[in-house]
This record gives sequence, structure tokens and C-alpha cells, in this order.
Amino acid sequence: MPLTINGEPVDEGLIDAEFSQIKAHFEQQANVSCCERDDEFMGYAKDNIIARMLLSQKAKQAIEDPSPEDVDQQLEKLKEEYGGEESFYFKLGIAPGNEEQVRNEVTESMRVDLLIEQASGDGPEPSDADIEEYYKTEEQSFMTAEEVRSMHIFKSLQQAENKENLFAEMREVRDSACAGDDFMELVRKHSDKPEEEADLGWYKRGELMDEFELITFSMKIGEISPVFSTQWGMHLAKLIDRRCPEPIPLDDVRDEICDLIKAEYRESKLKSYIDKLKENATITDEHVPENT
Repeated sequence: MPLTINGEPVDEGLIDAEFSQIKAHFEQQANVSCCERDDEFMGYAKDNIIARMLLSQKAKQAIEDPSPEDVDQQLEKLKEEYGGEESFYFKLGIAPGNEEQVRNEVTESMRVDLLIEQASGDGPEPSDADIEEYYKTEEQSFMTAEEVRSMHIFKSLQQAENKENLFAEMREVRDSACAGDDFMELVRKHSDKPEEEADLGWYKRGELMDEFELITFSMKIGEISPVFSTQWGMHLAKLIDRRCPEPIPLDDVRDEICDLIKAEYRESKLKSYIDKLKENATITDEHVPENT
């Protein structure tokens, strides 16, 4: 095997699965196209696997096995979280009834969790000054979400005999709206949805169709959109109002910030612990590029 950690080989399929998961995450964030960052993602994948294996190996040495009763309790909890026993086994990729393999994996996971808890600790309670400094430094993380309110006219593609004719009709409706005709009156005359569904109320990004939000969040108050389409039909929107992001008062997020500071402390402690494990480990990788 190309990657070996303290004499224990790593299955290439495990590396490939980790790589695919990391790449998919960045693709969802629109931070990657095609294969331009594959080497970087493979490095992340191997780092993640090395850290997990080192923790697993250390936990096996330093942490006693949980009692059978504790394993039973954890196993039942996991089955409940996964939506039942059948779903639990399916998502793990294990045939139902292979209890020994599952118990071994749960036991290993419990050992690692306990090791991580011991290595990271809770840390000191953040002071008011710590919380205020974090709030100032990360102020963009503690803002209300931008919201807009819009109305729209909707024409169903399924009910249209001719798409081009429908588009031409919607363009005429837009001309009327831009000329100052009452938008709600245009809704009554032309929309395929009832009048009460014309006003979409206040919404944040991620609550409606992406195509619709890209248009409405780009508009100015009172502006009439171009005619645009989604998978459901053609739309014409008017932006009624906008709520810009505002700072959330410190007292409203004080507990959240306290938890974040503690979490960052634990992550830092765990990273230092893993770095020490790496220093004392024998890690070989036959596929490391010569220039790294």
C-alpha cells in the first residue's frame, strides 16, 4: 500500500472516498472546477486519514474498552439517530446481523472519542474581555441575514401552448409594469397563481429557488425584474422592500461566542496533540511527489 502509518497500511479506497468527499464539499462552495486542485485535496484527504488512524492507534493503546453495556447503549443511540436498525446498517454498508463488526467499530469510536476528550479538554472559561474581543474581531459572523420582500407574476410552462408566445406575453406585462401600471392588478389579470400568493413576504437567501433569489436579491427597491424562468415556469418580480444586515447585539450572542471560543481552544489542543503523534510516528507514502 502507498500510505502506511506505524506499519499499518491504508486502503486506497479509503483515501479515494475521503478525497471525493473533500472535493465535493469545495465544488458545492463553487471554489473548484474540474481537476485544478486535486493534488491539494488529496493532501487534505491523506492528512485527515493520518490523523484519524493515529488517534485510533493511540486510543487502542491508552484507553480501556468500554463496557458491553456502554457499547449496547451507544449502539441503540446510533440506530435511533440513523432512523432505525435497517437504515443504520444500510448507511454503514454492513449487512444486517453482522453485530460483531458493528460492535467493534462502535467500540473503537468510543475509545477515540474519549481520547479526544482527554487530549482537548474544556479549557478555561472565557472572560468578558475575551468574548468582547471575539465579537469585534468576527463582527461579520454576527450580523442578521439580508432579507428582501417581493411580489411576482407567474406563468406555468405546463399550461402554455407555445413557450415563445408565453415569453412575448410576459414581456408585454413587464412593459406595462415598467410604465407604472399597478403590479397587483397585473397579477390579477395575468398570473397563474392566486392573488394571495403574489406577495412572497420576507425571505432570506436559501429559502426560495436559487434562480429566483439571484434575481430578486440583485434588484433595487421598486425595480421590475426582467422576465426569467425556473423549472416551474416564467416569472416577473417586483422588489417591494429590503432589510440590510445589521449587527446582532452582543448580549444576544454571548453564549454562542463563549461556546465558539471553547470549541476553538479544544480544536487547537487536539491539533497540537495530533502533531505530537505525527512527530513520533513512522509514516511512509510511496506516492509523495519528489518536489514536496
